[in-house]
Amino acid sequence: MEKNQVLLVDGMALLFRGFFATSFRGNFMLTSKGVPTNGIYQFLRYLLDAVDKFEPTHVVCCWDMGSKTFRTEMYAGYKANRDEPPVELVPQFDLVKEVVAAFDIPNIGLESFEADDCIGTLARSYANEENDVLILTGDQDILQLVDDGIHVAIMRKGQGNYEVFTMDNFYDKKGIHPKQIIDLKGLMGDTSDNYPGVKGIGEKTALKLLQEYETINQLLANMDQLSKGIQTKINNDLEMLHLSRELAGIKCDVPIQCSLDEAIWNMNETKVQEKFAELDFGHMNKLLKVMA
Repeated sequence: MEKNQVLLVDGMALLFRGFFATSFRGNFMLTSKGVPTNGIYQFLRYLLDAVDKFEPTHVVCCWDMGSKTFRTEMYAGYKANRDEPPVELVPQFDLVKEVVAAFDIPNIGLESFEADDCIGTLARSYANEENDVLILTGDQDILQLVDDGIHVAIMRKGQGNYEVFTMDNFYDKKGIHPKQIIDLKGLMGDTSDNYPGVKGIGEKTALKLLQEYETINQLLANMDQLSKGIQTKINNDLEMLHLSRELAGIKCDVPIQCSLDEAIWNMNETKVQEKFAELDFGHMNKLLKVMA
């Protein structure tokens, strides 16, 4: 029996990527009512390209639901370095979900959690002898979810350019195993999410330590074997090391569910064309012909 191929889409990653890929030229694309749609337009191009390339049987799209999450409660500085979204992007947050719904793709998100947590929870619940899962994102954090039956396609520069990570190729590409990504971030921090890890330990040192000791716990159990410099850095930042590791871990037990029966990829072309007409996306109908 052929397995189902479930595509889990990191909606916000695609929308932000699409918005900034076009807005730097000042190209916001406006509907006849003056609503900007450039992020949605590019989001659709990314989504439809991935569906064309990977040929999923099922598609689910996950979203962040606001900037306040359990992580901001744990550490006020979490993502505090990020600017407010540009005013042209704000109306596209709700509108893009309407477009996704027009494709009969479920929109999944839960307040206090990030899209990553929803993706992790669904990926774990779907991956079995009947389903393979592919996560589409531009976010390296999600690499920690790679497992048997769970692959991650990282979007690279240029349309239709993906790097796919699997259990078979992960170590060759990264030098560590997927579950070690959390400890890697615990040690080196994450500048884009604004948590520091251990001051003075960068990616190179963190990788070396994990290749030798496998986990932060084993590293701490063998502190006497480390150089004095590394010992000092870890001791000075022990609390932040534990906190950073906790912030880095994707939660895979979020109280959400989405039946795969709701997520079958079976586009209703008329319904999608009606939505496109609302957004003055008539020129995108030729993309639908390719998908049909």
